Amino acid sequence: MNRNAVTEKIIAAKVARGITWAEVATKLGRSKEWTTALCLGQMTADAGQAQVLGEIFGLGDEERRWLQVVPFKGSLPTSVPNDPLIYRWYEMVSVYGTTIKELIHEEFGDGIMSAIDFSMDITREPDPKGDRVHVVLSGKFLPYKTW
Repeated sequence: MNRNAVTEKIIAAKVARGITWAEVATKLGRSKEWTTALCLGQMTADAGQAQVLGEIFGLGDEERRWLQVVPFKGSLPTSVPNDPLIYRWYEMVSVYGTTIKELIHEEFGDGIMSAIDFSMDITREPDPKGDRVHVVLSGKFLPYKTW
């Protein structure tokens, strides 16, 4: 048993039960974005969250314990992703990454945007030319220290 096996079981149970990540998130009391990351093996559950997920997905005690183990972050199997949707994010960062970096540094100074003190919201934005994906990323700015 390992965390990847638990993730595969969660996905299989989700498909078999026909539930959405938003429904799981509501039962867990968290955002659909964070809940999805947790269920896909990128976040760590506390004991209460592991209990709820165990009930939703039919996980045993050992599987629930695996949800509480700090995971290895980063789920892409290759350096350049080949899934079309994930590749588009890679492409956006490749094209606009230096622009994003420059504008953040101009506004905040020398530092980084945290992916730890972070939130994300993904919604559908109706558009007559075809619905749009609206993504908001919010990370705490962490300035570099001088010493």
